[in-house]
Amino acid sequence: MSTTRIIIGARIFDGDDYQDGADLIVEAGRVKAISPRNAAFREAEIVDASGLLLVPGFIDLQVNGGGGTLFNEEPTLDGIRQICSAHARFGTTALLPTLITDTREVRTAAINAALEAKAAEVPGFLGLHLEGPHISLACKGAHDPALIRPMDKADLDEMLTCITALGCLMVTLAPENATKEQVLALANAGVVVSLGHTDTSFEIACGYAKAGARTVTHLFNAMSGLGHREPGLVGAALAIGTLGVGLIADGFHVDPAAMGIALRAKEGRGQIFLVTDAMSTIGTDITRLHLNGREILRKGGRLTLADGTLAGADIDMLSSVRFVHEKLGLSIAEAIRMATAHPADAMGIANQKGRLIAGADADFLLLTPELQLQSTWIGGLKAFEAPITSGEKPCGRA
Repeated sequence: MSTTRIIIGARIFDGDDYQDGADLIVEAGRVKAISPRNAAFREAEIVDASGLLLVPGFIDLQVNGGGGTLFNEEPTLDGIRQICSAHARFGTTALLPTLITDTREVRTAAINAALEAKAAEVPGFLGLHLEGPHISLACKGAHDPALIRPMDKADLDEMLTCITALGCLMVTLAPENATKEQVLALANAGVVVSLGHTDTSFEIACGYAKAGARTVTHLFNAMSGLGHREPGLVGAALAIGTLGVGLIADGFHVDPAAMGIALRAKEGRGQIFLVTDAMSTIGTDITRLHLNGREILRKGGRLTLADGTLAGADIDMLSSVRFVHEKLGLSIAEAIRMATAHPADAMGIANQKGRLIAGADADFLLLTPELQLQSTWIGGLKAFEAPITSGEKPCGRA
């Protein structure tokens, strides 16, 4: 069978612009070109996508779970496979399984599982996100305070040891429990350092950005707010041009008005990108789950601890894209950029993911004009196809 496939008839958005009147040519799992068909490809397999929108696959840099699996509870290769498979049903073609603050033993298991997933080329697996334990007690959110601690040499060495084989590693930390020297060492090794769960000042955040921090974790949540005399981490996230900024767009973590203000205020080349912060509920009808021995309840689109603290999110990436398009009035193109090109830029993988350019991975989606998912493709292979009978909606919240 030919390794060349041509998707015809769709309106193509390549991650930056629309490419009208052209087809997507895929060869050996990568984008060969976006161009009209020609005789050189007459032996290719043809996929008719007439009337659909073809866009890059979504990239989610903060995914705690999915399909009934929470990464903290199952830090294994099988756990990663389940999470990636669950999110492919909602348009995510590359994700970072995210480990919330846990014990040293669980973190080591998570790193080992991520290395196995990388070696096994699990479809949809991008790398690993370690969210804690080196965060601030004052801004712990749903993280177990008993497990929060400063970064030590063993922690640093473990992360530096795995980054080469892993390729993509994001670490959320707070200046309260990690030094600028540690941030510099991580950044120099290629780790994407993200500031989050911190009560730090604007000035200190600027210093950590200069030391190598590249992103900010879930803007507005679990961080020092924007004040008129102390801009805090929110102010730093918006004012420092080099910082990419994650945003949970479920309508519960951040009010839509605040989202709009942030989008209008963001400076520099660093962009605001969507993250789901999804838990194990995605793709299931479960109503309860556990994290570090504590029960999390699912109700009305929210996930909370018993005291009402938000504990992750109950939203998928396609629903997030639709939210910012419908509630914030963003164009479909910009809403899609927030889930594709912007997170790729934040991770430094713009030549591989997030855009349909020659040589990039052939990760793409076919969507209806109403932004319903028809199919998900990872590495040029169909990973999910929505059912066409029974009247079920093929995407959105479970």
